[in-house]
Amino acid sequence: MIVQTLVLIRETAATRKERLMLQPKKINRSLDILLVEDNHGDAVLTYEAFKSCKTPVDLIRVRDGEEAMLYLRKEGRYAGVRIPDLILLDLNMPKKNGLEVLKEVKSDHRLQEIPVMVLTSSQSNRDTEDTYEAKANFYMVKPANLDGFYEVMKYVEDIWLSSLQYRTDSEKS
Repeated sequence: MIVQTLVLIRETAATRKERLMLQPKKINRSLDILLVEDNHGDAVLTYEAFKSCKTPVDLIRVRDGEEAMLYLRKEGRYAGVRIPDLILLDLNMPKKNGLEVLKEVKSDHRLQEIPVMVLTSSQSNRDTEDTYEAKANFYMVKPANLDGFYEVMKYVEDIWLSSLQYRTDSEKS
């Protein structure tokens, strides 16, 4: 019984050391946000709304689902890119729709931890259910005007970006 107790203490100390190594630290770079959006007007509104953020972000836009997967897999002209910290994903796009992209991202062990926020014009309950079933982190209907976009991006900054600014040693830096 004494031997078992010593082993338990040793494991606890190791676990404690591991927990100390996993303490969050603030990253020292802008956050990379991949905007997957085919509509130029919506992309411009998103860019404009992000300009008011206090958190430094690099907003990278791709125009369809196929281009999004090339970017995320670092293929072709995207060979040297960083994996994004957050994906803002439209559902209704040409070539490969957002739901297909979401399913691919969440089934790829290298990409599945990236938070995916669906930002779409669809108000369909079926779309909402399908995206959450495919493991979307959040679903939001696109606002119809600039003020609404500012409100959405303020939410993204307050809730999502503030938490993404911190990483543990075991996460992407």
